Amino acid sequence: MSSAPPSSTLPVGAVCLEECRPEGDGTNLPLTMAPKEKTITTEKSAVVIQAWWRGTLVRRTLLHAALRAWIIQSWWRRMLAKLLNKRRRAALESYARQEWAAVRLQSWLRMWHTRQRYCRLLNAVRIIQVYWRWHSCHSRGFIQGHYELKENHLDIQLEISLGSQACKVQQCIPLPIKE
Repeated sequence: MSSAPPSSTLPVGAVCLEECRPEGDGTNLPLTMAPKEKTITTEKSAVVIQAWWRGTLVRRTLLHAALRAWIIQSWWRRMLAKLLNKRRRAALESYARQEWAAVRLQSWLRMWHTRQRYCRLLNAVRIIQVYWRWHSCHSRGFIQGHYELKENHLDIQLEISLGSQACKVQQCIPLPIKE
């Protein structure tokens, strides 16, 4: 007797685990399967369960591998971000140092130019003051005097006149003459 049901109700390669009846039998009595057919069906069921379990283990292993890869990739991205941030900070600090150095150099150059102009003006002021003092001295007053050299002393007579004031100086200075 054939134990396979019609092909329209079961997929190809599937085995009926229930009791099957032949087509058009007309009886409602259950048929029993032969012991050999039960063994084949049990073995096929075990193979199906084992395949499912192996697939589950493989999927679980792949899932763990994917999670580990994701963790490593996340860590690596974090490290790259830190490295990039460190490089950006170093570049910014370098730029700031260069900018500060340029500003400092410009400041020194401006100071040097300003100091040069100040020194030139100060020198011009001093020259003007010297000429002014000489002019005011010579236009307001005068110095007249005469001296007389005698044997052992020098007689000096000076008359200094500054505007309305006059000063007369007479002095006798002894000369150190060795005999």
